[in-house]
Amino acid sequence: MTIAEFRSGPSARQRYWARSHIGWTHTAEASPNGGHLALAAMDAGVPDTPGVQAVITQNVDELHSRAGSKTVVDLHGRLSEVVCLDCGQVTSRHVLHERLDALNPDFDAEDVVIAPDGDAELESVAGFQVAPCLNCGGVLKPRVVFFGENVDRALVRHCYDLVEGADVLLVAGSSLAVLSGLRFVRHAHAQGIPVVIVNSGPTRGDDLAAVRIEGRCTPSLQAMQEALVHSR
Repeated sequence: MTIAEFRSGPSARQRYWARSHIGWTHTAEASPNGGHLALAAMDAGVPDTPGVQAVITQNVDELHSRAGSKTVVDLHGRLSEVVCLDCGQVTSRHVLHERLDALNPDFDAEDVVIAPDGDAELESVAGFQVAPCLNCGGVLKPRVVFFGENVDRALVRHCYDLVEGADVLLVAGSSLAVLSGLRFVRHAHAQGIPVVIVNSGPTRGDDLAAVRIEGRCTPSLQAMQEALVHSR
């Protein structure tokens, strides 16, 4: 859903929140996989030591933080937070989930299919009640970047600084289809910083990569972790 559609009226927001509400339970209960854990195990801990200095992620599930990575930039925000579009107050998604449960005790969500983005695929959202902001009664939105929104400029600048301070930029599990991540690959290449890409399938940054590894992220990252352990 685009930000323009989300802002368009109550029916769009009802559709979004009904699907997201059901899917949130699955997202909140997700656990880091072997790739997340391998990156966390490679965390350098302190500057100027071998290992991963920072993780910039386009994901919104916080699994890198849960895995133990210390410096994580959630470029597109976090699903665990909710922001009011009117007053700007940020609150917990867990609190909103309880409110939506209370407002919709009879909302049937059995045997639903959870889409790749974490939302539930529902045939009907009729009768689903959307909760307003407790502070001002305004419109609540997950604190993530929707299609049509821009990432905060200060956050982008921070990511550029992290890239400029790196010896290597590693891209893991992204097709780089959107500029949000691709710009950092382009920036690293322009600065003479080697780019390593690990992905199943082609990416928009392949022609800029010093090393391109075709394959699944988890075994590739685990192999990197083992190699780093032996080199320390």
